[in-house]
Amino acid sequence: MERPLIKTPPPGPKAKAHIERDTRVVSPSYTRDYPLVVERGRGLWIEDVDGNVYLDFTSGIAVCATGHCHPRVVEAIRRQSEKLLHMSGTDFYYTPQIELAERLAALVSPKEPYRVYFGNSGAEAVEAAFKLARWHTRRELNIAFFGAFHGRTMGALSLTASKTIQKKHYNPFVPGITHIPYAYCYRCPYNLTYPACDIQCVQWVEDTLFRTTMPPEEVAAIFVEPIQGEGGYVVPPPEFHRKLYDIAHKYGILYVADEVQTGIGRTGKMFAMEHYGVVPDIVALAKGIASGLPLGAMVARADIMDWEAGSHASTFGGNPVSCTAALVTLDLVEEGLMENARLQGERLLEGLRALQRSHESMGDVRGKGLMVGVELVKDRETKERAGDWRNALVRRAFEKGLLLLGCGMNTVRFAPALTVTAEQIDTCLEIFEEALKEVVYA
Repeated sequence: MERPLIKTPPPGPKAKAHIERDTRVVSPSYTRDYPLVVERGRGLWIEDVDGNVYLDFTSGIAVCATGHCHPRVVEAIRRQSEKLLHMSGTDFYYTPQIELAERLAALVSPKEPYRVYFGNSGAEAVEAAFKLARWHTRRELNIAFFGAFHGRTMGALSLTASKTIQKKHYNPFVPGITHIPYAYCYRCPYNLTYPACDIQCVQWVEDTLFRTTMPPEEVAAIFVEPIQGEGGYVVPPPEFHRKLYDIAHKYGILYVADEVQTGIGRTGKMFAMEHYGVVPDIVALAKGIASGLPLGAMVARADIMDWEAGSHASTFGGNPVSCTAALVTLDLVEEGLMENARLQGERLLEGLRALQRSHESMGDVRGKGLMVGVELVKDRETKERAGDWRNALVRRAFEKGLLLLGCGMNTVRFAPALTVTAEQIDTCLEIFEEALKEVVYA
């Protein structure tokens, strides 16, 4: 398969029938950006119930790191499912969970001992980190960032500051959380331009926040995404994390990295924090960790993970089938997919920046590896947002057979599987430009 194939303009008759059934029985709280009804997937290709074939640059929202139904992952799942489907790892022991914990702990830090808590999702990994930080430090305050998305359970949602609809009617939230601007120039409290903001934005935490309103000795943790995901694929300045990490440790504050979307090779390194030379105290993982099976992990320094038996647990967390899928996923990522993410990510960025020179509607083009975002703007200088261009472009790309998603206010995100080829990158760029022209210049 070299290009998408649209046999019937979506949604086709079967898709419409499925959507009608769904509307009657499935929660209306779900966000469906376009009427895609999936039948099967293979690699970067998705086929819907009407036989339309799409090139998937969402990878199930950065979940299917090894592509859809990678044969080695499928075979590992088959073998494990014939042997053991479930035996709660919070009450008993089994090999895949132990092996995966050993693997993740060594990957986060080969020099210092780490331990692993298993859940089923990114939100659960963040919840566990939130609770552990309180347990270990005996402190009640925490810092998070505007634009952050950490999950929808009540603790994770309290840390989230992405869209008001996610919080509407759910107050009160967990108290003691202060949100501050993320390290991106137009959000800078000093209104400075890069690269000055990589110093001043961080120093503001110590010079202003800790001096005026937030006693640092009462702060348990700083929760931060290495690169903001739902906030718009925002890449911070090079020194941001190192300087913020140093301030945190100066006051005994834990540095918690939410690597749910950025981790497991997506940015060209196993963890995005490696780009910044920081080894966090706690790391939250999920999404790409098990190639589509539900799994979350919270990895913390062994001296921090000092809570006692019964303090936190999960019946299904670290399920043997999911752990087995994760072990094979890590094999594939280390064997070459992480390097492919780096190489193809460079090709994608170069291609988008080439298009940017021809299209004034393309604002900032940013990213690392296969985590790339493009802002759509009416004016590059003022960053005036382009109304509904982003959503219209995503919909038009879908109609042409390319699956994309938005993030932030006006950013198109590109997050293909780490198996993506150069040819698939080029096909994506071609369809993206076609859709852009039809939306902006119509």
